[in-house]
Amino acid sequence: MKKLYIIHENNDWMVPIREALSKVSTPFEEWNLSDSGLIDLTKIPPQEVFFNRMSPSAYKRGYHNSVFYTLSLLTWLERYNLPVINGTQAMHLEVSKIAQFNALNKAGLKTPKTMAAFSKEDIIKATKLMPYPLILKHNWGGKGIGVYLFHDHTNLLNYIHGNSYETPFDGITLVQEFIESNTPHIIRTEFIGGEFIYALQVNTKMGYNLCPANSCSLENSFCPAVSDAGESKFKILQDFSHPILARYKEFLLANNIEIAGIEFITAPNGELYTYDINANTNYNTQAEQEAGISATNKLATFLLNKLC
Repeated sequence: MKKLYIIHENNDWMVPIREALSKVSTPFEEWNLSDSGLIDLTKIPPQEVFFNRMSPSAYKRGYHNSVFYTLSLLTWLERYNLPVINGTQAMHLEVSKIAQFNALNKAGLKTPKTMAAFSKEDIIKATKLMPYPLILKHNWGGKGIGVYLFHDHTNLLNYIHGNSYETPFDGITLVQEFIESNTPHIIRTEFIGGEFIYALQVNTKMGYNLCPANSCSLENSFCPAVSDAGESKFKILQDFSHPILARYKEFLLANNIEIAGIEFITAPNGELYTYDINANTNYNTQAEQEAGISATNKLATFLLNKLC
């Protein structure tokens, strides 16, 4: 049996994965690239299996170079044709919503109208070409970082020129059409090994209503690893079935993504809009316990089978 190497930067997110892997006696080693690392490019990498768990939000935890370290490491591993779960292609999509947008559209999947702005002035120009309400989001995101909803131009200008403005890590802001749904929910579909695991319904109403102003911060609203007290924000939909699942499976296969969460929203006219891909997915324990399912355990079994 081979050994599993897990590339990551967040020890907290590794806790449930460590436990699940230990339960099925999976031999594994962690490569934590939070702030250091050394690659001898003259040597052949370990002839093992590699699992990329690097998060695009690493810079928010002070690890500004972790993704770049990871991309360098992945190119070295792939140079030797080693099995890498969620390799460079997945990583590039993970850190660029523009890349996601283009890949989704290439696959014929409908996405919200989106413009990429490289400066504050460009953001303002873009808003004149798109009706309100609209959303601003960072191109390089993760955990809902830099995602804001605006209902009018005045509040957007106040944000752009105010102290609360968040500069995107890569300098690119997306100005995106806001898709309203008949219900305040989005759906996140989880895949492991390219196979559908379950659909998670996310209540976005709490995210919007917690904001005291018209420009509402959505940070953490769509991150399944984050839970709020009170009304449940996350609910697994039992026996979920939809034609989009087959198209998502094709998309993941075409883009060499083995583990992912893909999010969509349904407009009042029934049209489905896909707007986010999460290759570094986390699972909501409370929702899973209520539904009697564990994606982490399924992940551990999938990883173990990769070693055989």
